[in-house]
Amino acid sequence: MTGAVPEPLPTWLTAAERITALTGAGISTDSGIPDYRGPDGVWTKNPEAEKLATLSYYVSDPDIRRRAWLMRRDMRALQPRPNAGHAALADLERQGRLRTIVTQNVDGLHQAAGSSPERVVEVHGTVHEVECLGCRARTTMDEALERMAAGEPDPACLECGGMLKSATISFGQELDGRTIDAAVEAARDCDVFLAVGTSLQVWPVAGLVEVAARAGAHVVIVNAEPTPYDDVASLVVSEPIGTSLPRLLAR
Repeated sequence: MTGAVPEPLPTWLTAAERITALTGAGISTDSGIPDYRGPDGVWTKNPEAEKLATLSYYVSDPDIRRRAWLMRRDMRALQPRPNAGHAALADLERQGRLRTIVTQNVDGLHQAAGSSPERVVEVHGTVHEVECLGCRARTTMDEALERMAAGEPDPACLECGGMLKSATISFGQELDGRTIDAAVEAARDCDVFLAVGTSLQVWPVAGLVEVAARAGAHVVIVNAEPTPYDDVASLVVSEPIGTSLPRLLAR
């Protein structure tokens, strides 16, 4: 079934008690955060911008690092807030029907909307912290940006003098094995696997759809553009996330 939110909703969805959600950049676009790979995505319109999220460029090029810090400053100034899609998932948790949110996003908007931090698996890390690539010491993004505003265009680690980077997973950077294990377990142990606002093109996260389907879960995909897994899904919705997700998750 593809297209609009069906009326009435299928029984297998309204009766679901163990839902795992996988969210991508598309759920945050209504909050003013652009996606990356969509038709109007940041990297689609400006492939050079992808260098800011590539570890080899970040480590080797001081200009890339300075531009990355400026980008973080500008994104923080936008002060993005959760939208109706984030709120719908937080409400699903309050109903006792949500098992886990596995998110590819680094914006922290699920937690800001009221989702319990222990139920949110951030596979690509968080933009709200920075980490030293040398000693792995962490501090807040706010503290690093304050140092940048005070005249440090590329602030160094205060513990060891090493290179600081947002605590996000860049291209070429290894994913955390325990985080991926938690995501796989959440996909394996659900009756509905809900993929929202994700192109399902980035591995290993895209493979969670197959994990859930093999375990017997119904797969629901809510995304503006077709994905490689649409034929696996029991339901595909291409309507805007902010309006379709609350309707999908209503009792």
